[in-house]
Amino acid sequence: MSSVTIRSRRSGSTSAGRRLKWWQQLVLQAICLFIAATVLFPVLWIVSMSLDPRNISRPTELNLIPPGASLQAYLQVLDRPTANPVTFTELAFNSLRLAGGVSAFALLIGVSAAYAFSRFKFPGRQFMMIAVLAITVLPSVATIAPLFALLNSIRISSAIMSIVLILAGLMLLGLTVFAVAPAIRLGSAGPGNYLFGAIGLAISLGLIYGGITPARSEVFILRNSLLGVGIAMVSGALPFAIWNLKGYLDTIPKELEEAAIIDGASPSQVFFQIVLPLATPALAVTGFLGFTGGWTEFFLSWQFLTDPKDFTLAMSLYNMTGQYAGQIPWSRFAAFSILLSLPVAIVYLLLQRYIIGGLTLGGVKG
Repeated sequence: MSSVTIRSRRSGSTSAGRRLKWWQQLVLQAICLFIAATVLFPVLWIVSMSLDPRNISRPTELNLIPPGASLQAYLQVLDRPTANPVTFTELAFNSLRLAGGVSAFALLIGVSAAYAFSRFKFPGRQFMMIAVLAITVLPSVATIAPLFALLNSIRISSAIMSIVLILAGLMLLGLTVFAVAPAIRLGSAGPGNYLFGAIGLAISLGLIYGGITPARSEVFILRNSLLGVGIAMVSGALPFAIWNLKGYLDTIPKELEEAAIIDGASPSQVFFQIVLPLATPALAVTGFLGFTGGWTEFFLSWQFLTDPKDFTLAMSLYNMTGQYAGQIPWSRFAAFSILLSLPVAIVYLLLQRYIIGGLTLGGVKG
């Protein structure tokens, strides 16, 4: 390391080489501390309220360790969050099915459409890309009324619906094995192949589970089901998935695919064994964002679902609120909020490097 570099670092230079005076560094550090305190203060307040056993009617003070701190609020939430006859485990399972299904379907369909837009030239390509982009501009709340009317008009016999779900799950399971097994057998499978296989396996098992679960009524109304909410959410999550994945696939050199074709690889082998492994960061980012949207989704679920057995965590959290602030059980509300956000926060911290890199590379080309 040269002496010039050492002197520049000691003098407090920036990445551009411009030296900052001591008072300028002090101001910047003060601004950073202020921003950090602004961000962390609400989080510390929620944690403090969740540990407060007094269950005060209106939070007016911040005690990092409140008097008589305990985990009683967490135990109550895990046992029965609201007055509805449903446990926290059932609510979490519903949220997991909804978030996982939306993320998986958006990835499976989105990566196929993104690859077609990125690599092939066909009539109507530009118009379809503009149409997909236009859907992302439309607020999701604006589609509630037409989606409600459309899904509410679809009513199927529960027995027929069970057969359809089981057959769809078996077909998807076979397609997943057909797509992933050759790469695993040849030893050329990458993370993208395993991710694609895991997603396909999860969706197929979810469909089969939904088919073998006993029906609650003789007529299956698509609107009043997690499947209907998931379909409505996929219609909003898919355009973003297509655009984000297309931007990333545009950065993958076409010469790699051409070299594989010269070596005798088929189009399916090129896609599953060349493109998918290279697109793993973008797949992880898109899947995580879709999962986050499904995990915290509220508007569609609140408008569509009526059976408490189908409620999600976000819906139950809203059910804890009252007409006035004094009617809200703040300790349990804070504990529920932490339990709801903790899984997403942990996954985000684990995938932070992929999220930043994937979004950046995905926006290089359009």
